[in-house]
Amino acid sequence: MKKRFGIFSAVVIAAALTLSGCSSSDSATSEAASCAKADLATVTEGKLTIATGEPAYYPWIIDDAPETGNGFEGAVAYAVAKQLGFDAADVTWVRTTFDSAVTPGEKNFDFNLQQFSITEERKAAVDFSSPYYTAPQAIVSFKGSKIEGKTTLAELKGAKLGAAVGTTSLDAIESQIGATPQVFNDNAAGVSALKNKQIDGLVVDLPTAFYLSGVEVPNGLIVGQLPSTGSGDQFGLLLSKGSKLTSCVSGAVDAITADGTLAAITDKWLATDAGAPVLKP
Repeated sequence: MKKRFGIFSAVVIAAALTLSGCSSSDSATSEAASCAKADLATVTEGKLTIATGEPAYYPWIIDDAPETGNGFEGAVAYAVAKQLGFDAADVTWVRTTFDSAVTPGEKNFDFNLQQFSITEERKAAVDFSSPYYTAPQAIVSFKGSKIEGKTTLAELKGAKLGAAVGTTSLDAIESQIGATPQVFNDNAAGVSALKNKQIDGLVVDLPTAFYLSGVEVPNGLIVGQLPSTGSGDQFGLLLSKGSKLTSCVSGAVDAITADGTLAAITDKWLATDAGAPVLKP
């Protein structure tokens, strides 16, 4: 049986409430186009090409095998595909780095999901679907570290904190904690630095923090989650800028949100009774 980690139910409920009030992306408001499978301008005719990271971590993708549909984002991907009229056999997976996906240019996928936070800066280079999840940021560390037991943001200003390049986690270190972050190419590199005690803590989204502290980092722990700054960290499916698929993909996310499919997926892969303290200012 596969081990399951995730975030506590209050976060899931908050995410569901946030999602229920979200509107589609700007591109989804453009002139309506047919979303019938035969009319979709996919990378490969009759197929839906979906991208994720390499490696892809639990609880987003289980055992780095997105084609199984196991894990939160794996399940979301296949639910969106089904809503668009594609059977599982019609889905093809490719891998990309996080950084290359958020930069302008031609893409080899129809949409990509690897916890891409929707930001105005990124929307200048790529399209996003409606949000499919909202997550807070959290700090992963290890027992005996200089930040174990810290309860306020002020106590973390002198700590060595890292995050992956191009992420909102990186921005949070600067804007919320007021520290200068150490930048890594991806979470895997950050985890390696944390294991080697080259940094005191790694900032990631909360579900990833539960996985890293419980599985990847020896004697791992979650110092706490960063206070909400308002709307939260909303994840969207990423598409190339001006993609003809954006409105249809957004519509598919809206549909699985409205019919309860997304809530069921969230409950299966991310719900738990565990918690993480919110750090005080």
